[in-house]
Amino acid sequence: MSDAAKTRALYNGDCPVCATEMCAYEAYSDKQGLPIAYDDLNGIDLSDWGVTEDEATRLLHVLHDGQLHVGTDAFLVLWEQLPRYRWLARIGRVPGIYHIADLLYTHVVARWIYNRHLRRKARGLIKRTG
Repeated sequence: MSDAAKTRALYNGDCPVCATEMCAYEAYSDKQGLPIAYDDLNGIDLSDWGVTEDEATRLLHVLHDGQLHVGTDAFLVLWEQLPRYRWLARIGRVPGIYHIADLLYTHVVARWIYNRHLRRKARGLIKRTG
């Protein structure tokens, strides 16, 4: 990925849900020539991000203009950089909607995805362990 990228998304490429979503964003970014990089946590040194593997697999992380955003905020920042998805970011920033989306993402969706990751890891379906 380009070092000139002003936005970087860190995701779990071993997660089918995460990989599918981030690959779609990456294909769109590439097609539009957007300065966004997508880092699979399984192929990089996580110390560059200042997070552990466990932290990185729990929630989306986005580095934008030198500031780290995590969880719902990470999605909103990423969507703001993608013209096709800016409307989602605008809706997601509405106070009541933001709080509901944050609760749903953090406590339902991300938790479910993380627990599936742990089960795949326990069954030996994930090669990288840290």
